[in-house]
Amino acid sequence: MDPITVLRLGMAIGLEARKKVGARVVVGKDTRISGYMVESALVSGLVAMGVNVGLLGPMPTAAIATLVRNLRASMGVVISASHNSYLDNGVKIFDGEGIKIPLELEEMLESNVRAELSGNLAQVRDMGKVYRIAGAVGRYIEFVKGTFPKKLKLSGMKIVVDCANGAAYHIGGEVFWELGADVVVIGNKPDGLNINHNCGSLHPEGMVQKVLEERADIGIALDGDADRVVVCDEKGRLVDGDQVIASIMRHLRVSKSITDAAVTTMSSKSMDRYARELGVRLHRSEVGDRHLVDTMRQHSCSVGGEKSGHIILWEHSTTSDSLVAALQILSIMLLENKSASSIFSDFVPMPRVHRDIPIAWGLIA
Repeated sequence: MDPITVLRLGMAIGLEARKKVGARVVVGKDTRISGYMVESALVSGLVAMGVNVGLLGPMPTAAIATLVRNLRASMGVVISASHNSYLDNGVKIFDGEGIKIPLELEEMLESNVRAELSGNLAQVRDMGKVYRIAGAVGRYIEFVKGTFPKKLKLSGMKIVVDCANGAAYHIGGEVFWELGADVVVIGNKPDGLNINHNCGSLHPEGMVQKVLEERADIGIALDGDADRVVVCDEKGRLVDGDQVIASIMRHLRVSKSITDAAVTTMSSKSMDRYARELGVRLHRSEVGDRHLVDTMRQHSCSVGGEKSGHIILWEHSTTSDSLVAALQILSIMLLENKSASSIFSDFVPMPRVHRDIPIAWGLIA
């Protein structure tokens, strides 16, 4: 992710985006320090191709997917390396519908990064303009709150939220507070270097400890770009990702009569049996939220999830949104008048082992 490569990537994205009249791309990022460099280089490439750019600043990945639709933009770009350390960075690209672009288009963009594009530069009078989108944080907070049942409030509920010093550092706690909760926020002081460092969904120990200290009702940990959620109950016990998916699936089956759901091959085999008992057809995809979304669209699934914490509620989002998923969990607790430990106990995952096996590549040939 050096400046020259990112500049060329911006040009390649701009070449694709300007196929639509009035091309406009919205750009968001997380809090890692290299985001300043990547954003500047990417935007330079986009405006050089005649594309207008709206800057969102630090925002969750799902916020860009949502705002690209609301703002009728041509494409949306997220600058983030998700759960990785500050040393890494990357780019996620959404189309105008808030769906991650297909692999074929990704490959074409990669090819154009290596191609000579100087002949496609816009004339000076046709260069793009850059503006900062005012009120983007407020827009997204209102969207997230809008997914929560209007008749419910979080009053009387104490919640610990670990924002991973990432993209939701200024949003995570605010959403729950505005809905009436007593919120204890940790991991909300990013310095460009501490994103995902001993905090968030990768390191939920701090959240667990704070839940026990504060005698909170539930703990919610996000990752660097806030598309992944890890939960612990009021007893400080981490909840298996499949249990979170199963709880939401059960509730939606009862409340909205959903018929189809999706998980990846990483989910417990007991999910299949549980779904059958609920009367839900369960579809499996390859690992990765892109494949999960494809499977959900193919089978008209209402909910999809990965054991790692990516959860997609198609009624509200086209990609995984940790805050929307967290509010779904909290609404289940309130509607069923149950504790966190109770709503997750209905499903018991089969024991499983996941091991990485080192391979000496030279021996394979």
